[in-house]
Amino acid sequence: MNDTLGAADVVVVGAGIVGLAHAYEALERGLSVAVVERDERAAGASVRNFGHACATAQDGVALEYGLAARERWVKLADAAGFWLGRTGTVMVARAEDELAVLTEFGQLRGAEVRALTAAEVARRVPVGPGVVGGAFLPDDLRIDQRAAAAAIARHLAERGARFHWATTALAVEPGLVRTSRGELRAGSIVFAAGHDVDRHFPRLAERFAVRRCVLRMLRVDNPHGTVIEPAVQTGFSLLRYGGFNACPSLPAVRERLTREHPELIGIGLNLMFTQRPDGTLTIGDTHAYDVTPSPFDQEELDAAVLRESARLLGAPELTVRERWRGVYASGTSPFLVAAPADGIRVVSVTSGVGMTTALGLAPRVLDTLDGEGTPSAAELAALCG
Repeated sequence: MNDTLGAADVVVVGAGIVGLAHAYEALERGLSVAVVERDERAAGASVRNFGHACATAQDGVALEYGLAARERWVKLADAAGFWLGRTGTVMVARAEDELAVLTEFGQLRGAEVRALTAAEVARRVPVGPGVVGGAFLPDDLRIDQRAAAAAIARHLAERGARFHWATTALAVEPGLVRTSRGELRAGSIVFAAGHDVDRHFPRLAERFAVRRCVLRMLRVDNPHGTVIEPAVQTGFSLLRYGGFNACPSLPAVRERLTREHPELIGIGLNLMFTQRPDGTLTIGDTHAYDVTPSPFDQEELDAAVLRESARLLGAPELTVRERWRGVYASGTSPFLVAAPADGIRVVSVTSGVGMTTALGLAPRVLDTLDGEGTPSAAELAALCG
């Protein structure tokens, strides 16, 4: 292949939020950037999520990255012109043990968590009966997930980044990305293709035990017809975010939910919802893990999400407008950051919090490319959490 696509200081493979975060950070450092994306636009995990930057509920490096990402999200929304709300998150407790976890979490985090009575929860968000209290996480953000990636890409292109859409990266080697449209020379390369790490770096994927996590999500009409500003999460959400692991009452919540709802724990339910700019609600979600997921969807997964979401909202039933699969990378650590060769970084958020953390992770990864030589195993492990 003799065609050439030119050269850039940094070539990013993947135009999802992780790839875009690295392209943005490189431009901020005055570097030239090219982005290679196999699809005509971002169509993966970056547009199939809740649009929820939930930094407060994280721990370890995920919390560090999430906090760093927050100000970058606000800056990018202003510059690129997509909707972002400083809406926070309402955590709904429907049992005393869930409320105990939220109380303990507030004691750990101080002003980042505000206790809510049952009446205060009901004033903020529409919920069904059985609520005993909750908490408000004021620092979390909501983002229009279906518009943000495209808007960021346009903004970066206006700043000089070159995007090669509908272009497949065939091979990645030091200083060079071979694509379906020609060769692209690079000072440094960031491979950020999400769960498809194994397509190019199978041994690396095996070492980090990367699997594909498949979610079932739906968009439904809002049965109350009201504006719901915050993201809304529940006791099931307490089991899925690392920040709550430090709370002494969490094992009691896990034991009770497993005993009372084994089928919901079995499908990995994270019962939550966010409101779209058009007023509809994104609800979900279930979790199933495999290297090669089954192509066949079980109707009971959607039925469970609809049933439990209707119960949470205090509605007899919900009207479905869309259904979809979300897919993200899952691994043995929250993040995969590796240096398979000099000048190459393989980066994947392997914990389902790419929207929350990517803009905070990217500067740390670019720091490892700014220095001399390849970072040590210990330095890379620190980035992975």
